[in-house]
Amino acid sequence: MRAAIVSVLNRLPRLKYVLRAMRDSLSPHASVSSRYVSLQGEQADAEGQRLRNAWRDDALPVRQRELVDQQLAQYRAGTSIDVFDVFADSIRSLPELIPGMTLLEVGCSSGFYSEVIKISELPVDYSGCDYSDAFIQLARRCYPSIGFSVEDATALSYADQSYDIVVSGCCLLHIPEYAKAVEETVRVARQYAIFHRTPVVWGQPEQWYRKQAYGIETVEIHFNESEFLDLLARNGLELINTYSVSEEPRYAAGTPGRATRTYVCKKVSQ
Repeated sequence: MRAAIVSVLNRLPRLKYVLRAMRDSLSPHASVSSRYVSLQGEQADAEGQRLRNAWRDDALPVRQRELVDQQLAQYRAGTSIDVFDVFADSIRSLPELIPGMTLLEVGCSSGFYSEVIKISELPVDYSGCDYSDAFIQLARRCYPSIGFSVEDATALSYADQSYDIVVSGCCLLHIPEYAKAVEETVRVARQYAIFHRTPVVWGQPEQWYRKQAYGIETVEIHFNESEFLDLLARNGLELINTYSVSEEPRYAAGTPGRATRTYVCKKVSQ
């Protein structure tokens, strides 16, 4: 029943946003994201820097993990979870996927995508890193056999081409210096870079917001899609697949729209 409701709402994005706004106003701490406030110009720059370390808040890992554990239980039982399905499909779509390829997730939170990989029987060797020490401590408790480290996505300590696949795991939207994070993702990748769950807009400039994430104040960036794809190309990436997690379509040519997408790229310059 839940999967059917989610499927219907994904086809009716305006209704989905209205219902989400109602839920957020009633219970902001129970929501992943709520209380969006648009930021402009110098205010965006200032808030971006002020809230850059928000994801290091010690309260976030437990709050996020409560939701993740519910989703993983459903996924193990065969229920479709859109963000997990897109992640798995993006790995399967790689044209030269070979068993034993190494994968690093940047912004791994508590490492739960390692379970998505296991459930989906993907033939990759997973490692993870995150900006938050609290998230990495939780990841190590949940998955003691997997390698995790605390890293800044804009200054990764790994050597060039350390991993066959590098996944930027829904973290760029919280990084004011996101162009540097893209550059670092590409540097560390040997063959493929995947930018998972990336919020984009078209027919309008890049959008910056202050919001509540699991009740913690943070910043969120929605990238202009054309500019974001140009950024990937300038870093030597060829786009080979795009998956939409959700989309609010344009109702006429040239009108604004928005989506959350996963971009699968091949590294073409060494």
